[in-house]
Amino acid sequence: MELLPNLIVFVPDEWRGDVLGHVGNLAASTPVLDRLVAKDGVSFSSAFCQNPVSTPSRCSFMSGWYPHVRGHRTMYHMLKPDEPNLLQVLKSSGYRVWWGGKNDLIPADQDDSTVTDIRYQAETDAKVVLSPGPPEASWRGTDGSDPRYYAFFQGQVGDASRPFMDRDRATVQAAIRWIRTVPKDQPFAVYLSLVHPHPPYGIEAPWDRLIVRGDLPERPPAPDFSNKPSILRWIFERQGLESWTNAQWDELRSIYYGMCARMDDFFGQVLETLQDEMLYDDTAVVFLSDHGDFAGDYGLVEKTQNTFEDCLTRVPLVIKPPRGVEIMPGVRSTLVELVDLPVTVADLLGIFWPYPGFGRSLKPALSDPHYVHRDAVFSEGGRLHGETQGMELDSRGGRTPKGIYWPRLSAQRSEGPEHTKAIMCRTERYKYVYRHYEADELYDLAEDPMELSNRIADPSLADEANRLKGRVFQWLIETVDVVPLTPDARE
Repeated sequence: MELLPNLIVFVPDEWRGDVLGHVGNLAASTPVLDRLVAKDGVSFSSAFCQNPVSTPSRCSFMSGWYPHVRGHRTMYHMLKPDEPNLLQVLKSSGYRVWWGGKNDLIPADQDDSTVTDIRYQAETDAKVVLSPGPPEASWRGTDGSDPRYYAFFQGQVGDASRPFMDRDRATVQAAIRWIRTVPKDQPFAVYLSLVHPHPPYGIEAPWDRLIVRGDLPERPPAPDFSNKPSILRWIFERQGLESWTNAQWDELRSIYYGMCARMDDFFGQVLETLQDEMLYDDTAVVFLSDHGDFAGDYGLVEKTQNTFEDCLTRVPLVIKPPRGVEIMPGVRSTLVELVDLPVTVADLLGIFWPYPGFGRSLKPALSDPHYVHRDAVFSEGGRLHGETQGMELDSRGGRTPKGIYWPRLSAQRSEGPEHTKAIMCRTERYKYVYRHYEADELYDLAEDPMELSNRIADPSLADEANRLKGRVFQWLIETVDVVPLTPDARE
């Protein structure tokens, strides 16, 4: 009996959807992804995550459920055993599953044997000696008076004369060893959950000098914060980066782009291994990220948990199907959501997805460049007043101003409007954001692609605002819960 196709899911953390050469970014160095899309894959240039921070996004794209369905709105509320999980479905469908890298998916005290056969962590690998990065004080400064203190900017790290052995390199090398040696008597799935280009923004040579600074795209400036979400002003004032020059921002951005280039190279090593082992044609490959990063846009770094600028919510999504699936390689501009991932993977592999959900298979879009997948995409975040479990009080990085995440997490713990619940509805032309405790947002992306001018009070767009608000209401009605497939016994 012929085996099911193998699967690689490659997930860098915090990679913006515009940092790809094949979508027209001249500064991006992504030759592996560019070649894959030109020859064997499809890149969805308008793919959007369902929450702009890691855990809620990952819980969503691994389950096929939006964050609000089961309250996955913080870094401390992860997938439970009774919830859908792509890894568990793969394992129960006969796949040998290897999971390497960061978690941000299931609770640390949960038995992971139901979702993976091997859980690889570089820190506990006796064969790996991780190279230490520079001490935080050397690149951050010692207190908040230093303009680098909340910038997450490291610059060059490691010894340029030899490869820097961080968790990502060790994890990729471990995955490659496993692919080369795993018995081929059953299909395998590899989930590579990597750390970078998540800040701090630091990279070793030659990646630190790879990006041509003059090719970097125009950077959105700090806006008039009076008409923007209050959390952005809060973070801007506390990060204290208003004195940074364009040259300094370009240096930070080039390091971030270099971190992406390094991940592209690691991805290429995995693809090369599949080819060497004669597994490439019979393997489905998915490359995506959980969310983006400001990386200098609007004078900010890192991300927020309840704003939805494209630099945060638009992410890479590249799919190479296995042998036998019709494909026309190239770039697709149709709107898609990461919530589409589980049913798409199941469709490509020919396995059954046993849960109700909200994703739609992207398989038709692989062969039809004109296929319209969605006319709107959604993302969400924030919390209600008094919802202390949504404040991330357990995070050590923001308890005091000494924590590098303090500018954002202090806002999340405020009972002002800053961390309000919010929902984005984005169409091809417009972006509407419902904000529970403060003014909504509306952007005409055709006229204002940088999202600098909030036109929610513009009477000429009142009809559009009302239409999109109605669309949010419709979406909530359609997705507010999931009725279990199996009914309970009644007396």
